Amino acid sequence: MIVSHDLTIVSMIVNASIVVKFVMALLVLASMLSWTYIFMKLFGIRRARREADAFEREFWSGSDLVGLYQRAASGRDTVAGLERIFEAGFKEFLKLKGRAGADVSALLDGTRRAMKATYQREMDLLESHLSFLATVGSVSPYVGLFGTVWGIMNAFRGLSNVAQATLAQVAPGIAEALVATAMGLFAAIPAVIAYNRFSHDIDRLASRYESFMEELQNILQRQAHLPDRDMASTGAHRTR
Repeated sequence: MIVSHDLTIVSMIVNASIVVKFVMALLVLASMLSWTYIFMKLFGIRRARREADAFEREFWSGSDLVGLYQRAASGRDTVAGLERIFEAGFKEFLKLKGRAGADVSALLDGTRRAMKATYQREMDLLESHLSFLATVGSVSPYVGLFGTVWGIMNAFRGLSNVAQATLAQVAPGIAEALVATAMGLFAAIPAVIAYNRFSHDIDRLASRYESFMEELQNILQRQAHLPDRDMASTGAHRTR
């Protein structure tokens, strides 16, 4: 007599052992969280790039720096990225410049520290949840493999009470166990691809932020000796 087995994906998941089901549920949860963070990072990085483009166009168009700073300070809750770095650096510059007998090197050093601190906070925000994607990408295949090994052990252990083992008897148990490996790969592959892509995009944004900080530092160095009334009408122009 030929015994037929239902080998659909749903039935294999339902008929799996408790440990394998737990592994599958863990991988599904990890995959769902990964996709949530993937979309969050995708939209967040695009928004950061778009805001950087808009601010750089305005900054290098010749707008006066004091006016840019006042607009950034008045919209602090919506400011991010390059504009927040500029706002922090220029605020520190104005504060130190207003002190009597301020040294130029101390003035620029304080401005650099303020920009660097804000830059680090912006990078921490951009890099948030990347470690989770890296963890899912590296660990999920091994978690799925654990579920597979456990399921295969159960399949062979079930043959101990059978007088004559056949492929038809062991195949369903092995097939159920292999679903865990497939789910581990399903969770890991998108996480690895997203992590590599987002790391590249964040590195490019970091280089862009650092270049802007250096250029702003040079501009402020030239304006360190200017009176406030002259600086208020001075804009930034990119030298070609």
